[in-house]
Amino acid sequence: MFSSDPEFRFLLSCCAVGTPSDNYERDGRSSLDWQRLLRLAEHHGVTPLVYRALRDVDAGIPAPIQGELRQRYEGNAKRNLVFVGELIRILDCLEAQAIDAIPYKGPVLAEAVYGDLALREFYDLDVLIRPADFARASEALKSLSYVPNVQLSSAQQRASQRSGYECAFDGPLGKNLLEMQWAIVPRFFSVDFDVERFFERATVTDIGGDPVKTLCAEDLLLTLCVHAAKHGWVRLCWLRDIAAVTQLSGLDWDRSLAEAKDLGILRIVGVSLTLAVRLLEATTPDSVLQKIQADATIPKLCDLIAVDIPESEAYSTESVEYFRLMLNLRERLSDRLRFGARLAFTPSTGEWDLVNLPAPLFPIYRVVRLFRVTRRLLSARS
Repeated sequence: MFSSDPEFRFLLSCCAVGTPSDNYERDGRSSLDWQRLLRLAEHHGVTPLVYRALRDVDAGIPAPIQGELRQRYEGNAKRNLVFVGELIRILDCLEAQAIDAIPYKGPVLAEAVYGDLALREFYDLDVLIRPADFARASEALKSLSYVPNVQLSSAQQRASQRSGYECAFDGPLGKNLLEMQWAIVPRFFSVDFDVERFFERATVTDIGGDPVKTLCAEDLLLTLCVHAAKHGWVRLCWLRDIAAVTQLSGLDWDRSLAEAKDLGILRIVGVSLTLAVRLLEATTPDSVLQKIQADATIPKLCDLIAVDIPESEAYSTESVEYFRLMLNLRERLSDRLRFGARLAFTPSTGEWDLVNLPAPLFPIYRVVRLFRVTRRLLSARS
């Protein structure tokens, strides 16, 4: 698949699940462009995994490259430890106000799935709360010097909670440090996870000696697949997360697939798992692969997505290309129709910044949104 891209093939071998050491020999270390490999590792957020794979390999790797990988790995490990301390502060603050919270991704994923805080890169903290708790959580976080990075009016905040999924906070360690989430994706994606069930099924993991809640393996798999799909699978780290979850003992595949079917995301899960198997040697039961292969659209989508992964850039979520991909990823006509309708009529900060309307006139923002979306689509065709 990537026969003409030796650096990316080598990167895949370093990140693959359970890669034996002879894979590094097979991929021809001596002819690699090592600076490009470093750039790819950074772009895809997998530098710690590359360092772990190569730290005990003596031959064929330039000393400056080994030194650079070690420096980046150690820097990531130190930053992650700081983030763990900040996460515990945030969770303690919320607990003091009787606000239930589930850390999502970040250090919890590193510990629960990779078994090593240093092996995953992250630059913010994601915390899932119940929608009804957002106002109290926001007020509680003021005591830790956290403030929303976008100031919304009361009407805008209410609209954001209905149609959005998160609020980013600036904090003592920097801007956009904390993302407080009450859903997994915006409403227009038409993937209606039941957040209350996340809390009912949550498990506990240990982070730096502190027990914290985390999503159960089945919910984690589905949310990671949807998160990767939302971004078009443009970074290898998201696929590596999914590949790692597939290796967890006790993962209930039947429950995961049944839930995916109910949510209308079987194709999204199928594409995610197929890419993880193809690129990162993830293992899934034959029964799961058979269900995935029953959808003839999945291999075609994987071929299109995989070609763009090595040097891929983030999609513009307002582009026709992105709109088409999101439609093709849904197996049910009803979900495609809901996605199109919600995308066309769900206002966001773009509309609020364009026109300042008083709260009683907020329904007019739907018309403004439709006008902007239509104009973009017509502009893309011309």
